[in-house]
Amino acid sequence: MRNFAWFWIFCILCVPLFLLLACGDQQDAEANATAEPQAVRVIVMTVQPQAVTVYDELPGRVSAFRTAEIRAQVSGIIQKKLFQEGAFVKADAPLFQIDPAPFKSDVDAAAAVLARAEAELVNAKTKFNRAERLSEQKITSDEAFNNAAAALAQAKAGVAEATANLGRRQLELSNATIRSPISGTIGQSFMTEGGLASPSATNPLAVVQQIDQVYVDVRQSSMSLERPRETASGSDIENPEDVPAVIKTIMDKRYGHAGRILFSDISVDSATGSLGVRIVVPNPENQLLPGMFVRAMVPREVYSAALLVPQEAVVRDRAGKPQVIIVTANKTGEKRSVELGPLIERKYLVKRGLVAGETVIVQGHERVESGQPLQALPIPASSETRS
Repeated sequence: MRNFAWFWIFCILCVPLFLLLACGDQQDAEANATAEPQAVRVIVMTVQPQAVTVYDELPGRVSAFRTAEIRAQVSGIIQKKLFQEGAFVKADAPLFQIDPAPFKSDVDAAAAVLARAEAELVNAKTKFNRAERLSEQKITSDEAFNNAAAALAQAKAGVAEATANLGRRQLELSNATIRSPISGTIGQSFMTEGGLASPSATNPLAVVQQIDQVYVDVRQSSMSLERPRETASGSDIENPEDVPAVIKTIMDKRYGHAGRILFSDISVDSATGSLGVRIVVPNPENQLLPGMFVRAMVPREVYSAALLVPQEAVVRDRAGKPQVIIVTANKTGEKRSVELGPLIERKYLVKRGLVAGETVIVQGHERVESGQPLQALPIPASSETRS
C-alpha cells in the first residue's frame, strides 16, 4: 500500500516536468523552421564581351626571306676568297676573285679590233664623200657611187660589231670578280683558292641568305579558311588574314614578333585536304634560322564580342550537356544549358545561352541547391588571369 502511494507522488511530480520539456522542444523546432537558411559562399564573375581570335596551332618550317646561290659566270682559276664564312655581306660586295689576266687580254684585243674598225670607217667616209661630189658633177659612174655607199655601211657595221664585242669582253672581265647579289649572311665556302670555277658547275661556290625576316610555311585545313571569312562578316575585322599570326619556338615559347600571313595556296592537296600558308615574320635578332621547325598559331575564327567563362564554371548534366549556374536577381542559383565553342587559354567560348552582363558561378557550384541564397564573392584577379 505504501509503494502504491509513492508511485502516485512520482507521477504527480514528473509529468509536469515532461510537459515543459516537450513544449521547449516544440518551440525550438518551430523557431528553426521559421529561421532563414544559411547563405552559401560562392566565387562568381560577370561575363563581359571581348574581342577574341581563335587560332589553329600548326607545325611549320622556317625558310630564308631571300636566298642567293653564288655561282661563277665565267670560267677561270680562283685567286682570292674575299669574305669570312658566317659573316654578313652587303649587296654587290666582292666574294671571289677569278684570275682576270685572260679577260684583260680579251678586252685589249677587242679594243684593238674596234680601233681598226673605226679607222676603216673614217676611210670609208672619205671615199664616200669624194664619190658623192664626183657623182654630182657627172664625172664618175653611179656604180662607183653605190660601191662607196656600201663600203661606208659595212664600215659602220664593223664599228658596231667591234663595240659590242668590246662590251662583252669588258663584262667578262667584270664577272671575274664574283659579287653578292643580295645583303645577307654568307655560309660555307664550297671552293677555295686554286679551284676552277665554271658556269656549268653543279654546286654553288657559296650561299647568301637574308634572314632579317623569314618565311614560316605551314599546312592548314581548307575548311579552316572558310570560318574566318564567315565570322568576320559580323566583326570589326574585314580580312581575317590581317590578324597577326603567333609563332612559338621549339621550346614552346612565344616568339617576340608576330607574323603576317602573306598568302595561301589556291590548290588543295587531294590527299590531305590541306593547303599551304606562308607567313612572313620579322627576325631582327636572327633567332629563327632556315630549316628550323616551329609552331604557328594561324587565325581561324575572329569574334568582336565573344563571351568567355572559365573552364571550371562549366558543369555537365546527366546527359553530358554543358551547363552554367547563373546568379539570379534574388541571389539564388539557376542552371542554364549553353552551347560551347572552342577552349581558349582555359576559357570556354559560349556561343549560345548566355547574355553579356550576367553573373556565373565559377567555384562552389557543387554546394548550390535550388532556391538556396548565395553569398557571391568576385573571382580574384590573379585567378581570372590564370584562367
